[in-house]
Amino acid sequence: MLFESQIHDFLSWLPWVRIRREQRALRAVVEQRRRMMSKQEVDQQSAQVITQLEQMSAFREAQIVMLYYPIHNEVDLRPLLTKYEGQKTFLLPVTHRRSMEVRPYDGEDMMRKGRLGVPEPQTNTYKGPIDLILVPGVVFDQHRHRIGRGGGYYDKFLAKQFHAKKFGVCYSFQLKKHDIPHHMNDQKVDRIITPLQTIG
Repeated sequence: MLFESQIHDFLSWLPWVRIRREQRALRAVVEQRRRMMSKQEVDQQSAQVITQLEQMSAFREAQIVMLYYPIHNEVDLRPLLTKYEGQKTFLLPVTHRRSMEVRPYDGEDMMRKGRLGVPEPQTNTYKGPIDLILVPGVVFDQHRHRIGRGGGYYDKFLAKQFHAKKFGVCYSFQLKKHDIPHHMNDQKVDRIITPLQTIG
């Protein structure tokens, strides 16, 4: 009986393994293309994303906004930090071994590289409500599924953010027309913003 139960558990685990393998392969291809972008391309297309974001009431009305520190040519939202200083509170993620928290951004002088090599704020942990979360991702699809950097930090964090609006941001080539492989625990976003369009 125990043996049959173990077989059942193993068989139920197989689709998850296949999905994760497919996600890794797709992530590798898209990340390689993103890393080949020039600084001029990154700056220009990031500015286009910011322009679209600023036109949205969800951003204009948000007081507490979580964004991310870009790595490997991700869409760069950092201009928002200075443009809206004093008007909005911006939060940035801080990763621990198996979890992620957020802390207020208080200038570059308060940033230090974290355990993953990404700059993180050295301010106190923020535990209040968040109005808008701007979510990085490597690949998205038309149904707002997301493949992230691979650590699972955002999926765990987003699952607990019931009231925040969640907007994914990416370049046009990162948005796929076909459904990307996803698991039931992978968190969707409410909207996707690219330099040329929005989905959702």
